[in-house]
Amino acid sequence: MKELLGRYGALLREVDRWFDGCIQRHGDQIACHRGCSACCRGLFDITVLDALYLRSGIDALPEAVQHSLRLKATERLASLSACNPSFVEPWILNRIPEEEWEELMPEEDETPCLLLAEDGSCLVYEQRPMTCRLNGIPLLDTSGEALMDEWCTLNFTDIDVAQLENLRHPFLELFAQELLLFRELTRRLLGEAVNELDTFIPAAVVLDAGMVSALRRR
Repeated sequence: MKELLGRYGALLREVDRWFDGCIQRHGDQIACHRGCSACCRGLFDITVLDALYLRSGIDALPEAVQHSLRLKATERLASLSACNPSFVEPWILNRIPEEEWEELMPEEDETPCLLLAEDGSCLVYEQRPMTCRLNGIPLLDTSGEALMDEWCTLNFTDIDVAQLENLRHPFLELFAQELLLFRELTRRLLGEAVNELDTFIPAAVVLDAGMVSALRRR
């Protein structure tokens, strides 16, 4: 498991290098910076692979911080289960109909991510999910295909990003590699490879591989 998470970490760092390169080339068009937490609000789905990688960072935090996070996560998960009684441990979204997900993560929810420190920085920045690393600036594949219709309104406000070829990255290949790692993870945990297994950041605080593996017996 540690080796697989290490390979995923290497893939995430590739995204970081792309993002850093974009800032070097277009810093005057990008407002994103470490400590900015404007987009760290509400809930959004992350993969179980992201959740377990995130948990590896949480486990390295001081015990007092971990304890505080577990209390906050347990409280948030209880409120989600109250909202949808079918959303229970191990808090896998795919066990409930997808049309019910929106009720659990409404767009108007401005609750700060529980992993934010008082100064707005992320407590586990190096282990943050893929979504957090990709959020903020346009995602353009090397083919020119746009993989996201929207990005932070503070970035690239007066420029046609489609003309910026040096923003591009082989995202389709990167996502294919991510899927292969995810399928390998689920094959190990569930005895079969699946393409989707999603949860929330609060669940990642208390989730472990054993809880996911228990799904194979249900």
